[in-house]
Amino acid sequence: MSERHIVAMGGGGFLRNDGDTLLDDYVLGLTGKRLPRVCYLGTAMGDEPGGIALFHRSFPPERAQATHLNLFWQDGRDIRAFLAAQDVVYVGGGNTVNMLAIWRAHGVDTALREAWEAGVVLCGMSAGSLCWFEAGVTDSYGPLRGLRDGLGLLPGSNCPHYDGEPQRRPTYHREIAAGLPPGVAADDFCGLHFAGTELVEAVSSQPGAGAYRVELAGGAVRETPIGARYLGA
Repeated sequence: MSERHIVAMGGGGFLRNDGDTLLDDYVLGLTGKRLPRVCYLGTAMGDEPGGIALFHRSFPPERAQATHLNLFWQDGRDIRAFLAAQDVVYVGGGNTVNMLAIWRAHGVDTALREAWEAGVVLCGMSAGSLCWFEAGVTDSYGPLRGLRDGLGLLPGSNCPHYDGEPQRRPTYHREIAAGLPPGVAADDFCGLHFAGTELVEAVSSQPGAGAYRVELAGGAVRETPIGARYLGA
């Protein structure tokens, strides 16, 4: 089995459109290639054209070989072969529940697992973060609530935007107390790098952005900070 990598970002990356490329550069660096093949999956936002265009502007030819997979207007390509041929699959934010349903209808869930096992780096922010875990916290239904049918490539649960949205932290604590699997939370601008299924480090594109292990201990929710390595100068 090839070396497997997932980078789950609490928020940040190219979709912030603020010129901060540190997290994306970190992901590209994991491939070991000068011009890696990077595919964007914008399913969670309904393959919204603006997000796709921003992705291609953010990954120009001198930086990567950028492409995207549109599931709302398919062109008949072999999805499994296409994803397996990438170096990075980058999943955007949006509605996680809708995205997972569409992926499962088209076999993308299986294709992503196979690509990951073959060494393709998987990454994403928000919906593109929590989708890799067994469970998480989502606003796909409107109010924040637990999601318990993630792809399960990574064990436990995940909560993105931990510092970026006021109700994320209390909701995650409430869901953990109610039986959601323990897991890891990430602030905006923080990424969690997993090699295989083990968290090897947290990295950030802004000073102070961090990550946390959240679990139930002795009947109470315990939050333990994970030191994040700042990727800047």
